[in-house]
Amino acid sequence: MREGAAARRERVLEAVRTRGEVRVTVLAEELGVSVVTLRRDVEELARRGEVQRGHGVARSPSSVPRPRGIWPVDGSAPAVGLIVPEHHSYLFEAVRGARAALEEAGVRMALHIARHHPGAEEAMARQALEQGARGLLVSPRWRGAEAAALDAQWLAELPVPAVLMERRPPPGSPLHAHDSVCSDHWYGAHLALDHLVSLGHRRIVLAARDDSPTARTLRAAFAQIASRRPEVEEWAVVLTAGSAAASAPDPTRRPGTDEHEASLVDLRAVLREHGATAAVLHADVDALMLVQQLREGGVRVPEDCSVVAYDDVVAGLGSPPLTAVAPPTEAIGRAAAELLLHRVGRPTGAAPEAVRRMELLPELKVRGSAVRAPAG
Repeated sequence: MREGAAARRERVLEAVRTRGEVRVTVLAEELGVSVVTLRRDVEELARRGEVQRGHGVARSPSSVPRPRGIWPVDGSAPAVGLIVPEHHSYLFEAVRGARAALEEAGVRMALHIARHHPGAEEAMARQALEQGARGLLVSPRWRGAEAAALDAQWLAELPVPAVLMERRPPPGSPLHAHDSVCSDHWYGAHLALDHLVSLGHRRIVLAARDDSPTARTLRAAFAQIASRRPEVEEWAVVLTAGSAAASAPDPTRRPGTDEHEASLVDLRAVLREHGATAAVLHADVDALMLVQQLREGGVRVPEDCSVVAYDDVVAGLGSPPLTAVAPPTEAIGRAAAELLLHRVGRPTGAAPEAVRRMELLPELKVRGSAVRAPAG
């Protein structure tokens, strides 16, 4: 006779109380049910506050470590504010990682979306503090170096601990000695170039945007690495979309035309100018659009031009699926949240600790949009 859901959940609860923490897969096997069924049981028990969900585990609420003396006892106010710019799907991977780490620690989070105008992040930080946030995770948009300089002062003067997420503090600024967790985009550029060079490509271009710290770091790294690789005979860096087009309306643009698409570079002309057989394209949404542009112009990917996308949010969904450099954005969010929890949880009056600047390495996801260079 099949065991009812209520009785099974009591057994789940007893296992969690006895062991403190138990893996969902292990418990599913012990109870003779599917992992999907057991996950539903854990979700229901978590909703009732009887267990704490984690990554693949269920925990007793009493076993979840919490920073001492800083979080709202009644859970009425968010303990951590997370500030990201609007229309930035790349950073929402980091949000997912941060949320998972905070949930595992039993800490609430409030997400604040900053509009694309000067001072938006500062206004969101002020709002988060007014709502009772004890710490902040911040990913400013920083379209240019000037924006980073303007934000540096107020970020450095925040009255609560804060960690920059997927952002490097501007060198020499008030933020220089500030906690941050980000991708090593120099290494990402190295992965892309090294893969293409290993396939025999000697003329390579990078097309990247100009509206984020990632884009600027990637362009500088690509230029440095390509200029030092003796195998690379010709290289060029071009803007995927002009910075002016991204910041000001174009009176000549047809009504209803998508601004993003209208401003894309003519990649076929760039390839022809430099005799390039391969391209690195940032970001991956642009990469998909540029591959379509090439196809419409009679340039086949990968037969005529090999492509490596930078970012891996949607690159694998293309036709063909694009080989891509994948920054570890979810892991960055998790690491930033864990660092913030450490900072906020330190006892009052404790001796200062060293500032932490963490960089996580991207990885290359090979999917076949880059092949050996054409002979001759």
